[in-house]
Amino acid sequence: MAVAQFRFYEELNDFIAPGRRKREFEFSCARAATVKNAIEAIGVPHTEVELILVNGVSVDFSYRVRDGDRFSVYPMFEAFDVAPLLRVRERVLRTPRFIADAHL
Repeated sequence: MAVAQFRFYEELNDFIAPGRRKREFEFSCARAATVKNAIEAIGVPHTEVELILVNGVSVDFSYRVRDGDRFSVYPMFEAFDVAPLLRVRERVLRTPRFIADAHL
């Protein structure tokens, strides 16, 4: 078993147990598990994840969880351009847009 620390940010907390929300927690998984396997086992759909940092370095879903790793898992960023950091996918999840209605 590999034991790692996970921390999920913003709306990703909606998918996890209340006792694990908005704080770092310990998670055990098989030594061969990828970070994608671990994220989904915790309850977060991988399609909601835009950025994963392990020990401060951006990784993709195929990264194998190691004993003592510290993961920070982020949803789509609205205010910051994180494209240079992305390893999970080739482009950002969506481009935020604003539409003004003249009748309001």
